[in-house]
Amino acid sequence: MLIRVLRFNTYLPFVLMLATGCATNQNPDKAKPGKNEEASLRLHLEVNPDGSDRSGPVSIGREHPFLLNVETSAFATEFQIENASVVDGFGGFSISILFNKQGTFLLEMQTTANKGKHLAISAEFGEMRWLAAPLITRSLADGKLVFAPDATRAEAERIVSGLNRLAQRVQQ
Repeated sequence: MLIRVLRFNTYLPFVLMLATGCATNQNPDKAKPGKNEEASLRLHLEVNPDGSDRSGPVSIGREHPFLLNVETSAFATEFQIENASVVDGFGGFSISILFNKQGTFLLEMQTTANKGKHLAISAEFGEMRWLAAPLITRSLADGKLVFAPDATRAEAERIVSGLNRLAQRVQQ
């Protein structure tokens, strides 16, 4: 009899932990994406394949995907973003990113040194996706990057909102 009582008592805390864990997973804020969500945005440079783990191929685009070999480590991240916005243009919309002083320096340095290569842009906003790979044709010295993302307008607004939320938190 004593063994059954001990066995019951050892299982009871485990069952209570599981029940409590299930209740916390039903957070209403997490069920609604974008409510308090932050987003990430990373800039990677196109590089030649070298057989190491410092670079690798990524698939960019969903409708007409293409492979691009990029550095695995990003040279600029969401922590260097000062502001983001969705802007309307001819035939669609774009995402405009304004970098802080450090991000502006990194963007200018990399775009000056790597003209003719692609700038691969990835974002995470509930899912990780490669958004674009614009060709670097000139030096971006003003700290502003504008690109047409492979995303719906709602996704672009969600990304921008998450980036601005993170930028406000970082600037405080």
